[in-house]
Amino acid sequence: MAPPVPLLAVRGSDGTSLLCGPPQCEQHAAFTRDSRLSRCVTFSRDGTLFGWCNGQSVSVVRSSEGSILSTFDLPKTALLEFSPLNTVLVTWQPYSKSQDSSQGEANLQLWELQSGQLIKALYQKKVDSWCPSWSDDEKISVRSVNNELHFYENNDFNSIANKLHMQKVSDFALSPGGQPSKVAVYVPGSKGAPSFVRLYQYPVLGGPTAALANKSFFKADRVTMQWNKKASAVLVTASTEVDKTGASYYGEQTLHYLAVNGETAVVQLPKNGPIYDVAWSPNSAEFCVVYGFMPAKATIFNIKCDPVFDFGTGPRNAAYYSPQGHILVLAGFGNLRGQMEVWDVKKYKQVSKPQAPDATHFCWSPDGEHVITATCSPRLRVSNGYKIWHYTGSVLHKWEVAAGAELWEVRWQPFPDGSFPERAIKYQAAPSELGSTQAPPTQAYRPPALRHLPATPSAKLHEEEPPQNMRPGVSGEKSLSKAALKNQRKREAKKAAKQESKSEHEPPSDPAPVTNSQSEPTSGDPEMDKKIKNLKKKLKAIEELKEQQASGKVLQKNQLEKIQKEDQLLKELEELQIG
Repeated sequence: MAPPVPLLAVRGSDGTSLLCGPPQCEQHAAFTRDSRLSRCVTFSRDGTLFGWCNGQSVSVVRSSEGSILSTFDLPKTALLEFSPLNTVLVTWQPYSKSQDSSQGEANLQLWELQSGQLIKALYQKKVDSWCPSWSDDEKISVRSVNNELHFYENNDFNSIANKLHMQKVSDFALSPGGQPSKVAVYVPGSKGAPSFVRLYQYPVLGGPTAALANKSFFKADRVTMQWNKKASAVLVTASTEVDKTGASYYGEQTLHYLAVNGETAVVQLPKNGPIYDVAWSPNSAEFCVVYGFMPAKATIFNIKCDPVFDFGTGPRNAAYYSPQGHILVLAGFGNLRGQMEVWDVKKYKQVSKPQAPDATHFCWSPDGEHVITATCSPRLRVSNGYKIWHYTGSVLHKWEVAAGAELWEVRWQPFPDGSFPERAIKYQAAPSELGSTQAPPTQAYRPPALRHLPATPSAKLHEEEPPQNMRPGVSGEKSLSKAALKNQRKREAKKAAKQESKSEHEPPSDPAPVTNSQSEPTSGDPEMDKKIKNLKKKLKAIEELKEQQASGKVLQKNQLEKIQKEDQLLKELEELQIG
């Protein structure tokens, strides 16, 4: 059976449409494009449903057939989300007060999808963490209310099943997967006390021994918490708004690791500078960090926080694993050139190095074969459009908006895990009519006056570090077997002893000639010796000027006059030495 073809949702100033993914890249026949301006679009977690708000109503359709499942009269809706099993649709609109009600309207609404009935209306003033978080089986959902966490069970939002009472809970992250559910909680520090992150397993939320793991740290104004797919560990990126040392304009970041078995660690990064991106591998056994002042380093670590492979340095600020976890893309978007490095993470071999300048969005297709890059508004209001690539660097489809139009968002249709099996990695570029955009080799700038001369090696601003395998037993003598290593050490010791005995029996050699000014022959007249020394110094300076002239450097008038006096100085030196 042929694997399904992921759909692509496109939202822009000309409306909302669904496209079939590669190789066709055509309009989805079952979906009629909505030409009205859309505020938001979203797919359900399994990709079977598609919802959008066009400023008049919220519509939900079946992705494959295009048939309407539900319509809601909610013209102000700004955000949409489906629950994991497609039971509940969550809508959010900006909070506002009316003259009739000083409290305002409940702006977070939860709807039953099948019947279209309102389950619960809640107040959610801030857009941060606006949507409740569900476990994959929908048995538990949680939301942050007034610095505490409210837990609900089985989608019953009329009664709070449990609460996590803690001073000023600022952020949380619910673990993926089913039961038992775990939650990571962040509490910012105050009055000299450190910030901390704690892990809990529902429903044990109280008591001194309730926390599975605890990690406290200073220098944190905000954190980003990322669970791995197996819900066995979480990575915490702690950031400060201001770097008090003045080393970075972007503040200061540290990376912490917490496991549900109680282990905690600080991930040691060998290069100073910001942490641009952290990405878990889908296998949950390793993660990639992009960090350090430009050119940035990228390193893969295992769950013991030991480095496994270092990709060296390069212009990059993001890392993206394929859904199957077999390919890693290191990219430099935003204020960088848009270079993408595609790596086979099993062999640690580079597959391709395409370039997508001005890209503001990157996303893997669920099939693990294709990626999309897009230039979207309002991040960039010119050259809006998107490209669909094969990971080998070939551009399979390209679309640019018409003059005066804008592209706002592109989104792949998600699929359940296991829908697309992992395929063998190809290193030859996939056939394409649009070709590929491999990054051209960069050359140092040469001024027009020197371009007719042969190129000379120029000093680089930054020395690039090559990739290297960090696993023990891979590089150097550690890769040898125990017996071979023992024999190698014996040979080296024998060789060193032989050289030492040889040096003991040899007669002492003549001392090396001294090359300082004291060894030069003297005339006996200090005044004449001083003149000879000055003449030699001038001749040496002339030699250096001639070398600079030969390498293409344009000399000044007084330097050219010095070179012209060389014959005269040689003649004077010869007369003094004869005298």
